[in-house]
Amino acid sequence: MTAASHTIRQLNDTVINQIAAGEVIERPASVVKELVENALDAGSTRIEVATAGGGLSLLRVTDNGGGIAPDELPLAVSRHCTSKLTDDIHDIRSLGFRGEALPSIGSVARLSLRSRPEGADSAAEIAVEGGRVSPVRPVAANRGTTVEVRDLFFATPARLKFMKSERAETAAITEVVKRMALAFPEVRFTLTGSDRNTLELPAVPADGEGLLRRIAQVMGKDFSENTLPIEAEREGVALSGHVSIPSFSRGNAMLQYFYVNGRPVRDKLLTGAIRGAYMDVLPRDRHAVVALFISLDPALVDVNVHPAKADVRFRDPGLVRGLIVGAIRHALEISGMRASTSGADAMLAAFRQPEHAAPGGFSGGGVETGGGSAHYRYTPPPRPAQDWRLDTSPTRPLDMTGSASIAGAAPAAGGFSAPAQSAFDVGAGLSADARAGEVEAAPELMRSPLGAARAQVHENYIVAQTEDSLVIVDQHAAHERLVYEALKEALHSRALPAQMLLLPEIVDMPEEDADRVAAHAEFLARFGLGLERFGPGAIAVRETPSMLGKVDVPQLVRDLADEIAENDTADTLKERIDHIAATMACHGSVRSGRRLRAEEMNALLRQMEATPGSGTCNHGRPTYIELKLTDIERLFGRR
Repeated sequence: MTAASHTIRQLNDTVINQIAAGEVIERPASVVKELVENALDAGSTRIEVATAGGGLSLLRVTDNGGGIAPDELPLAVSRHCTSKLTDDIHDIRSLGFRGEALPSIGSVARLSLRSRPEGADSAAEIAVEGGRVSPVRPVAANRGTTVEVRDLFFATPARLKFMKSERAETAAITEVVKRMALAFPEVRFTLTGSDRNTLELPAVPADGEGLLRRIAQVMGKDFSENTLPIEAEREGVALSGHVSIPSFSRGNAMLQYFYVNGRPVRDKLLTGAIRGAYMDVLPRDRHAVVALFISLDPALVDVNVHPAKADVRFRDPGLVRGLIVGAIRHALEISGMRASTSGADAMLAAFRQPEHAAPGGFSGGGVETGGGSAHYRYTPPPRPAQDWRLDTSPTRPLDMTGSASIAGAAPAAGGFSAPAQSAFDVGAGLSADARAGEVEAAPELMRSPLGAARAQVHENYIVAQTEDSLVIVDQHAAHERLVYEALKEALHSRALPAQMLLLPEIVDMPEEDADRVAAHAEFLARFGLGLERFGPGAIAVRETPSMLGKVDVPQLVRDLADEIAENDTADTLKERIDHIAATMACHGSVRSGRRLRAEEMNALLRQMEATPGSGTCNHGRPTYIELKLTDIERLFGRR
């Protein structure tokens, strides 16, 4: 290395802007995020986004906001120029504030900025191409601002090699617009382009009902039908939004939307809080669907820890995490019995026959599923080769064997033996397992959420009836949850028994980890783990929880230290104890194949109604499915 290479020099503005672009502008979706944030900060009520080529060929964002004065356009495309920041850098009340987006975009693309302020007679435009700024010129335009970006990354072609497919970039832009739209329901968003289907998100009132409508627009109607409202506040931090019931989950965390003071963020503290809140009701490979909004004093959160403002840092992360976990668990406890509507949809789909011809002369399976409803199409069956007879038909009812089983049968025209009695005596041919309740259900039971037990099918599924629905309960999964909740209540209502180690186990660890663990010693002692500091970089463990049996003490303590460092909690030990309780519940619950009496089935249903979280078992599977009478009627073409 030569001496000249060590010479300190000032980089030119183009290189500075390209470096900033490398931090802020990762892909076309990053450009859309910055431009939409500017439009929202300008007070827009209508934002239109147009794309082509996955955003690499064209990105255009048009708004009806306050606009930019012609003499301020050169400042708008200059670094560190902003109208959104006061003298107090910690008092940030807008989405965009760094003043780097437009100059960064202009340094790597062909940018044009056209704007007309409110009350102005004309508009003006400025262009930036690869960092070169053109003079301001007058143009014709409506009130508001239009930013057009063409040939993104043409000035830095190496960055183009890292772009994904056009379809993937288009999907990323759509996701950005949806995330912004969820935080601003009163704004109308339109997303168009030659590379996509048009997305229209009409403006809705900025109240609870309006937010739920916007949630349905963005996240789907299924989520809006399977949510629990969240409303909580603690020490100046307010939390609101909606979370899914346990039986409605996804295989990934893509549908988890978090907002801090209106800013969409992705934060591992928040995702960890969701995982902790649903720990008892969802398996580890399933994820809740949430849309949560956190509001707090801007001084209590640092939104400037990431150039793209995707991450935030809370002054008191333990407070925020505790608020989220506590609010969601409380909502789950008071929600009562809720079955996912997707379970009923899957059940209806299972009943629908495939499109190929079915036995008995029905063509096309008898069902068409267009527009979400069932349509029945009947094709007359072919004429049989010989006359149909009850005693020889393979489809005869139950175990009836012709005239011997039918009292006083009289021959009918065509050889059909019609019964003289008004109905078959079907009860004698059925097993007790499949027979419905012979006694009329009590009206008060029918009015309860899970209704009255009417039958047990295959010695595992309880069929119950409410005033307007049919309920099918998995008796093993349901009782497993009941036993688990009872065990947890017994375990956590008092200090757990501990077993004294013959010799204390010394665990060497970094001093800061030892400090963290020692600070939670009192909490850990409630769960049977007795420990204390042993010198500057070690922990002495004297007792372990009896129910854990033989335990790898060093690994347990290090896992606790890692979790405390990340989340400021010591829930790892609690999770292990809960896992043992879940295992005990699984083996101690009513097993599949056990026949239950009517009073036992009804008792199980009443316990489920009184137990929080009983809609799912310990493994996250649904314990019951509810099928509304209207769904059944639709299945049979009555609606």
